[in-house]
Amino acid sequence: MAIVKEFKEFISKGNVVDLAVGVIIGAAFGKIITSLVDDVLMPPIGYLLGGVDFADKKLVLVTADAVNKIEEVAIRYGNFINTVIQFLIVSLCIFAVIKAINTLKRKEEAVPAAPAPPGAEEVLLAEIRDLLKSQNK
Repeated sequence: MAIVKEFKEFISKGNVVDLAVGVIIGAAFGKIITSLVDDVLMPPIGYLLGGVDFADKKLVLVTADAVNKIEEVAIRYGNFINTVIQFLIVSLCIFAVIKAINTLKRKEEAVPAAPAPPGAEEVLLAEIRDLLKSQNK
């Protein structure tokens, strides 16, 4: 029962819930970026490069042979190119979000707090200092 209680305390902490929400949103965001790259960005790029479909690009090392039950062995560099583009888009989005957060934090830090008014002791010491200065002249 102690383990259940400890687990409940762990789960109820805000950081765990925030992390879970972040993971779920991140997975959905990843699907959106995959669709953006595969369905929106790569077709026009392939068209501009002469009708190339990057998803189908591969370097075949061993061709498939149905008679001998040999599967094709290939390096699918087209998928790799798509994945690199997806990574760059996600990285750019994360960079933009972090930059915005840092800008907000700098604005908060830039506002200086008003100096506290001097306390009674400081006022008294300043008066004593001024009296000593006037006596030395």
